[in-house]
Amino acid sequence: MFSSVILCNCLVDFKLLVIHNVNRNDFNYKTLFQRKESIMNFIKKNLIGILVCFFIAIPSWLIGKIFPVIGGPVIAILAGMLITCFWTNKKNAEAGIKWTSKIILQTAVVLLGFGMNLGVILQTGRQSLPIIISTISTSLLIAWLLRKVLNVPSNTSILVGVGSSICGGSAIAATAPVIDADDTEVAQAISVIFFFNVIAAVLFPILGNALGFDTTSGNAFGIFAGTAINDTSSVTAAASTWDSMWNLGSETLNTAVTVKLTRTLAIIPITLVLSLIRAKSAAKDGKSTGNFSLKRAFPMFILYFIIAAIITTICMSLGVSADVFAPLKELSKFFIIMAMAAIGLNSNVVKLVKSGGKPILLGASCWVGITVVSLIMQHIMNIW
Repeated sequence: MFSSVILCNCLVDFKLLVIHNVNRNDFNYKTLFQRKESIMNFIKKNLIGILVCFFIAIPSWLIGKIFPVIGGPVIAILAGMLITCFWTNKKNAEAGIKWTSKIILQTAVVLLGFGMNLGVILQTGRQSLPIIISTISTSLLIAWLLRKVLNVPSNTSILVGVGSSICGGSAIAATAPVIDADDTEVAQAISVIFFFNVIAAVLFPILGNALGFDTTSGNAFGIFAGTAINDTSSVTAAASTWDSMWNLGSETLNTAVTVKLTRTLAIIPITLVLSLIRAKSAAKDGKSTGNFSLKRAFPMFILYFIIAAIITTICMSLGVSADVFAPLKELSKFFIIMAMAAIGLNSNVVKLVKSGGKPILLGASCWVGITVVSLIMQHIMNIW
């Protein structure tokens, strides 16, 4: 750990020396050393916590590759929660853990944009768009209604509703900073989403067969899986199982993943609307000064997410292979795992267990509502 700090210090000194030699006359020594001091203070304050999250994330990421239905983020958050039961006094690591749960999480969301070719998604996902809008609206409405009925904390209900309707952990990751959700609330929502992900991955192929989905084509079940299952890993598992059951190659999987990516785009308007509501509410309660400002309300990391998606779309339209962006997509997944480890370390496990019943009931209601609406819409559109 000490050697890491020394190495960072040497790198900073070297960078400063190079800059000094390039332009001796225009060099501002005071600014330079202030910047160096700021960098070193950041390293001393946050390095230990960041490294703890990093070392939890590595095995979680590898285990998640072996068990994709569970996934690295869930393993990381459970590992963090287990460790924090014994490691109660984090001292020097606390600041870095908090920084990871916020900044690394937002960075992961930005990098998600490099996995989206907007042209392909909008073109092939057009058929499923009415179903997606209906299921998202249903989930958010159920979450809003049951928040009052069950007396579930506002942030928890929003995260469960958004996670159920859009894309599980990624949607929760994007929404949490916008609504200022704490780590316990995020952990609660992730746990609920994971529970129903596992059920969906196992149950949906059986349910699809019982409901009489077309077994000669993967289109109908692919749309069903892509609109009614929230996490990509579980969508992939259910669609792949259907392909294997009826020897459809990867037809169902391709349809399901495309629909799922189309759903993911809903992160943009949802987070924007939530940020506007949050800002106006804060202004009304006197928690912010001045008039409402769109610039202050808009979460900048969502803007960077949009820019990343646009860059990817333009590059692919010019013939750049999707493989070029694969490392960034993988890095995004790893950063989400790191952030979930930090959230697990900051979670109050006792509080999580005591308050777990109502969020699970909320998640179940959202999940059932999404499934039923997806089936009704497919029937109306003559897909199923």
